Amino acid sequence: MNRRTVLLTGAAALVTVGGFYFTRSRAPLALPEIGAAQAQTSTGAEQPASDILEMTLGAADAPITLVEYASFTCPHCANFHDTVLPGLKSEYIDTGKVKFIYRDVFFDRFGLWASMIARCEPTRFFGISDMLYSQQKEWIGSGDPAMIADNLKKMGKVAGLTDAQLDTCLTDGAKAEALVAWYQKNAEADGINSTPSLVIDGKKFSNMSFADLQAILDKKLAQ
Repeated sequence: MNRRTVLLTGAAALVTVGGFYFTRSRAPLALPEIGAAQAQTSTGAEQPASDILEMTLGAADAPITLVEYASFTCPHCANFHDTVLPGLKSEYIDTGKVKFIYRDVFFDRFGLWASMIARCEPTRFFGISDMLYSQQKEWIGSGDPAMIADNLKKMGKVAGLTDAQLDTCLTDGAKAEALVAWYQKNAEADGINSTPSLVIDGKKFSNMSFADLQAILDKKLAQ
């Protein structure tokens, strides 16, 4: 939707994961407060941004590397995953022509929560991502935080995650801080200011149709 990305620099751009409770069997689980300042200065046992797992599809030695920057709360990203990604996957990723890397962009706390759900079990990441994008309007609903939290947990359970797994992932403050720092580092390095954005072999492109993307990829493959 070409919304400006808010790069998380200092206390002025605090991303909050707290503010309400996820519940399981009436037992409240408080989520931590997450901010960029915390992520940049945290030490000790907390997880560094460099430890965040890259979510990839395709052959590691594919001739083209395509990085998508997207947010689970971005409508244009949902449209990209509905209209562009299927063709990209079947014609380029699955055929060994493109290595695809998905990188999160966090506009808001809800996108961060969704990412923590999707990353709860790495082998299920892209399946859960598909659910998050295809059902984006439904799980965001009216924007009520408690409702969104409940919807996200339900989606995680549909994907095969247990209550225990979800509770562990959603209350992992170190992981949340690392995700915020990782997002900031990547977005600054690649000059990301809108979503979805594509970085193809180091060159940034804005959202586009599958036909336009196909033309770019085919030209590179012909070189």
